[in-house]
Amino acid sequence: MTWQDGFKFSGQTLFGHEISTDASVKGGGQEEGYQPLELLLFSLAGCTGIDVILIAKKMRLKISDLSIKIKADQREESPRAFTNGHIEYAFKGENLDPVKLERIIQLSEEKYCSASATLAGVMKISHSFTINGE
Repeated sequence: MTWQDGFKFSGQTLFGHEISTDASVKGGGQEEGYQPLELLLFSLAGCTGIDVILIAKKMRLKISDLSIKIKADQREESPRAFTNGHIEYAFKGENLDPVKLERIIQLSEEKYCSASATLAGVMKISHSFTINGE
């Protein structure tokens, strides 16, 4: 991992993927690469998505596709923090039970996803979901 020009960070994940972050132009950066706060939201989507799929398998639900969108507002007083995050899950599968899906999402957010637990301490996170048949 290397810092470039005092603002930009480049590195590689454990799986060999290149990643680059930079400060916003307001913060003196060039906006090349992801903003650090965006990466937190990506982490939340990946973490909860993996958890939801794994928990669903244990509960014998057959999810054929899962899409996750996250929206969050930046705090006006601090561009380095988010407030009011919302996760939208879109499930595809056969005979998916909404009550079980709600419980699976809650388990992920409350017990399993470390990104969710970390961000919940600094921002309100809500969720919704839709179910589409095969």
